[in-house]
Amino acid sequence: MPSLDAAEPARGETDPREARAGFATSRSRRLLWLMVGFVVLIVIALLSLSIGARPVPISAVVQSLFRYDGSPDHYVVVYERLPRTIFGLAVGIALGVAGATMQALTRNPLADPGLLGVNAGAGFAVTCSIAFLGIQSVWGYMWFAFAGAIAVSLLVYLVGATGRYGATPGRLLLAGVAIGAVLGGFDTAINLLDLTVFEARLHWGVGSLVGPGFDIAVATIPFMALGVILSLCIASSLNSIALGDDLASALGTDVVRIRIIGVIAIGLTCGAATAAVGPIAFIGLVIPHIARWIVGPNQLWIMLYTMVGAPALLLTADIVGRLILRPGEVEASIITAFLGAPVLVYLVRRKNASGL
Repeated sequence: MPSLDAAEPARGETDPREARAGFATSRSRRLLWLMVGFVVLIVIALLSLSIGARPVPISAVVQSLFRYDGSPDHYVVVYERLPRTIFGLAVGIALGVAGATMQALTRNPLADPGLLGVNAGAGFAVTCSIAFLGIQSVWGYMWFAFAGAIAVSLLVYLVGATGRYGATPGRLLLAGVAIGAVLGGFDTAINLLDLTVFEARLHWGVGSLVGPGFDIAVATIPFMALGVILSLCIASSLNSIALGDDLASALGTDVVRIRIIGVIAIGLTCGAATAAVGPIAFIGLVIPHIARWIVGPNQLWIMLYTMVGAPALLLTADIVGRLILRPGEVEASIITAFLGAPVLVYLVRRKNASGL
């Protein structure tokens, strides 16, 4: 696990002891705010278990988790809201860390997991499994979505690495956009030609935390966790890559190996998350940007803050979606777009918020 002290910028010509003290204070503040964010996330998770078409008191929520008695309130919490809250936490962390990793790999603070074609690959694989194999269940086409996301991530890297200049950030972005556009076109064509495919894919394609149960969690969350761990392991090397490939190589970083690991991590996290709940936008784009604004360019700190902020945003969006059309619901992906777009516009307009 990389050190939290890695790649801290120098603060001018000061006494080394003063510099160390200043950094310790900065690190303490970062840890403090990280703990505050974690507490806020716990509160949001409890509200996710409490709020809905059938309100459940927080006391009943806590009791249902530790002393389940089969009452209607306990049943709603454990079998309906607990799975979607778990997915909100897991998918939020996965998409957030995938976004932070992608932004570091491409040296583009506005990069999004969908930009490398991961969502397009997952969606195209799901469409093909429904159209050509007749698969209708989430459990069935989940594996195709996961395989499609991984395959497209690797394909994007191979295409971007072809040529004399190798896998530069610009080439990776262009390859991702091009492959995503091609797959999106084929996906749309298949959906328009076969109404059965369109109807079967409709709910998954919206992006919602409603539906997947504990069985889907058991199948997908381990892959999300593995991808997050890989991203954390290369965080210090991503700090070097942010300085440029030549300088990173001079510092001893194996740029090709780190990029391959990063692409695999993105495929695991984004692919498993998309397979489970469908495509959800802005989580992997906005939260790492905000984290960078708060803690600076250190990738490990960015990822740690993202692991708190991304699930908090996703669960908040899910809660808001339950309230605005009660007793009906608005899907979480729609709410994240409304919440994320204004924040992103504000951050882009800030002079110091747009660079790595």
